[in-house]
Amino acid sequence: MRLTRWTTTTVLLAFLALGCGQSGGTGERGTIGVSVLTLTNPFFKVIADTIKADAAERGYDVIVTSGEYDVAKQQAQVKDFIVKGVSAIVLCPCDSKSIGPAIQEANQKGIPVFTADIACLAPEAEVVSHIATDNFGGGKQAAQAMIEALGEEGGQVVVLDFKQAESCILRVDGFKEAIAEYNKGRTEGTIDIVAELPGDGKKAQGYKTTEDALQAHPGVKGIFAINDPSALGARAALEKAGKADEVTIVGFDGQPMGKQAIKEGKIYADPIQFPDKIGAMTMDSIVRYFNGEEVPPEQLIETALYRKEDARQDNSLDSSRRVEP
Repeated sequence: MRLTRWTTTTVLLAFLALGCGQSGGTGERGTIGVSVLTLTNPFFKVIADTIKADAAERGYDVIVTSGEYDVAKQQAQVKDFIVKGVSAIVLCPCDSKSIGPAIQEANQKGIPVFTADIACLAPEAEVVSHIATDNFGGGKQAAQAMIEALGEEGGQVVVLDFKQAESCILRVDGFKEAIAEYNKGRTEGTIDIVAELPGDGKKAQGYKTTEDALQAHPGVKGIFAINDPSALGARAALEKAGKADEVTIVGFDGQPMGKQAIKEGKIYADPIQFPDKIGAMTMDSIVRYFNGEEVPPEQLIETALYRKEDARQDNSLDSSRRVEP
């Protein structure tokens, strides 16, 4: 009888632990499900790798998946995390609004959800904490760089955006606000945003969109791209059109390839992000939450403006490497 009671109690406790999302993996403390926007972009790979490394040190397993810009695929990944009984879910949403129902499903199962870099904009979905770059502030830094580069003459500027991602919306909003402040009271030398076009955060789309923009706006003097891949796509289009020396590109990210392009003069500057800090802060927030501590609903990390002089002093860059747009 004693053995039966002990066994029943043990099984019950184990079941409760699974039901509360505190287990579900081979790790001592359970499993964390991570779905990023894409693993083809080094920025998101660093976030995922940092979470995985930090989680291992704290006794958690991690399942890393890639949405590859497909919100339906990411929704299926979240469902799979739920079936596996993960302890927590971390998302870099493929679509800030459409990911809402998947997060709600996790909410209903009592699984805490955290977002990294890209926020969820579905009001009915509950997220414990959003950990990200200060994208609005970074957008203002990008505008500062564009103002420096164009000087008193000003000129026409095209924005390559990605409206499905909240982080990129904020970058463009910050850029536009700072440009509007600069233009205030000026009658000459203004910087005029003549088009906002979909670069989708991808090199190929950045290339195609820039080709179209050059046809519609042959006098363009500047391009603000919301990340390094789309900035490098824009650079390739400018080189093909013979306008590489006529148009200034400001990117965003500070990936190694972006920094190298800045060193080579192919991109003027980047507000750089710190994906390792985002990953580390996300994992720390998960642990604090499970320890019963209060976690801020939003935690932002400032960007730093990275120019050619910074690249020259950057020992992490390979002096023999060249970026092919």
